[in-house]
Amino acid sequence: MAARYEVAEESVDGPYYLEKVLIPEDSEDDYKYDEVTVDDELSITEGEEDLETAVKAVRDQTDVTEFTTQTQRVNSAKHAVPKIPEVVDDFLRNYLVKMGMKRTLDCFQIEWFEMIHKGLIKTDQMELIPDVYTHNQILDNELKNVQRERDSYKQAAFEAGETIVKLQRERDFHRMQHKRVVQEKNRLIEDIKKLKKHYASYEPALRQLNEKYQTAVRQKMLVSLERDRAVSHVQNIDSSLRISHSSPGTRTAQKSANTPHQREKIQRSPEKGELNDAIKDSNKNTRHPKDSEFPTSTRVNPYLLQVKTLSSLKPKSSNFSLFKSFKAHTMAVSFLALHPRKMIVASSSDDQLWKLWGIPKGEMIMTGEGHTDWLSSCSFHPSGGYLGTTSGDTTVKIWDFAQGRCVLSLEGHIHTTWACSFHSCGDFVASCSMDNTAKVWDLNSERCRCTLRGHVDSVNSISFLPFSNILLTCSADKTLSLWDARAGLCAQTFYGHKHSCNYATFNATGDTIASCDSFGVVKLWDVRNVSAMVTMDTGPHPSNQVAFNPNGRILAVASNDGTVKLVEVASLHTLSLIAHEDAVQSVIFDHKGEYLLSAGSDGAIHIWS
Repeated sequence: MAARYEVAEESVDGPYYLEKVLIPEDSEDDYKYDEVTVDDELSITEGEEDLETAVKAVRDQTDVTEFTTQTQRVNSAKHAVPKIPEVVDDFLRNYLVKMGMKRTLDCFQIEWFEMIHKGLIKTDQMELIPDVYTHNQILDNELKNVQRERDSYKQAAFEAGETIVKLQRERDFHRMQHKRVVQEKNRLIEDIKKLKKHYASYEPALRQLNEKYQTAVRQKMLVSLERDRAVSHVQNIDSSLRISHSSPGTRTAQKSANTPHQREKIQRSPEKGELNDAIKDSNKNTRHPKDSEFPTSTRVNPYLLQVKTLSSLKPKSSNFSLFKSFKAHTMAVSFLALHPRKMIVASSSDDQLWKLWGIPKGEMIMTGEGHTDWLSSCSFHPSGGYLGTTSGDTTVKIWDFAQGRCVLSLEGHIHTTWACSFHSCGDFVASCSMDNTAKVWDLNSERCRCTLRGHVDSVNSISFLPFSNILLTCSADKTLSLWDARAGLCAQTFYGHKHSCNYATFNATGDTIASCDSFGVVKLWDVRNVSAMVTMDTGPHPSNQVAFNPNGRILAVASNDGTVKLVEVASLHTLSLIAHEDAVQSVIFDHKGEYLLSAGSDGAIHIWS
């Protein structure tokens, strides 16, 4: 019976040992080994081929059972295996296999087995390999593992060192910055202390100025009382003069009143020359030779029949779609105004220009320039031959289309003028300003007939009720007011907005007011009851302008979010029209309500059909 040893690995780097495989007598190669004597050395070479064939067959069989062997090694790794001492021949075979010396291994095995068959080697006296060799091999593997770990630790230590250096640099940088901040803080503290001392030195002067201011206010009140007294005195004298003119028997009294002594007495009666100012103010209320007369308020709006006809039609707000769009100005368009009779629209812009456009084609008809600052609004004269514009240069200008130039510039506001509106008679124009006032101008005498005072903040819009002497204003003080333009007195004030009111307008019949504020809240007011009927929140973006369609059933809102919101007044159903690239500043319907025009900060005008 012959024996063959198969090399097996305990682990990748662990020791090797030979597994003894027994070859039974009925093996597949049917090879019978004969005893070889020393004299028959020549016959060894003849049997080498048979021996190599047998080894190859055993290796093939071993390859088939390789998976089973691996499984056994895994199981053997899980369970403790007693140490098996290694013999000399196993040690040599393991060493040759490990070194890859296959030919030497073959020669060794051939000669080894020959000597065993000849009985020259006694297996029972075969020496064992001392444990020190095996132990050295294990220690060698452990040494390699430790060296690998050492290299990894070296790399980690090197990276940690670089990180420490980086953190130290950052620490030094932040420490330097901290020192700078501390120095700046100390310097600011010193400056604050100096400022406090400086401020304390001004406190006496401030107290004196405050006392002077209070004294001046009291004197102003006294002067205003004296002025009112002087104005009433002058009015009484004027009335007595008119009576004397009408009665022949009183002409001597008129002459005596006009004597130098009497005039001197009148001038000297008020203190500090205030009578001159009183007379100057009274001249504003006196009649100018070219002053126009306000028409009576009993006239009927001639467009009411058209409004009733349009009111019979059902509103179709959902059918509006973009019909045409064109670039009107290089900068934001601030306002749109519709011609009283023709399909012509005027636009004002931040580029200090106004332009006339034919709709719905959108062709430019005329342009004008003359303001020294941005334009805030525009308005057509009832005749259609003139245009009024307001601007940041505090003026109101009247433009004649026939002459193609500015024919009148009204100056009197001390701050930006926001809007203007013509009276239906065409003789008056009203304007509002950031100076908290509104003014009514006479176009014939070219002077201010009255100043409307009552708002405590910027007056943002103004408009005449069609074919009446009533003015509507809205202000940043969150209120709306109705004024009598003839007397310049406030007739009614509407309270309800919680934020700055940006715009207010009448419907065609004049019984409803729509207003919007800087938080997108839109309100509908009943003029007769002086109360809010409906409140709608279209925010949170500001609403810049509102406009009724001709029949008053649809309300268009220009919103700062770039959309035009259409609201059905009856159902409060809201629809948004989206086309502008920036805030929408102005909206307006045409005469029949078939077209809606919108303009915005993108400089474009959109026509919705």
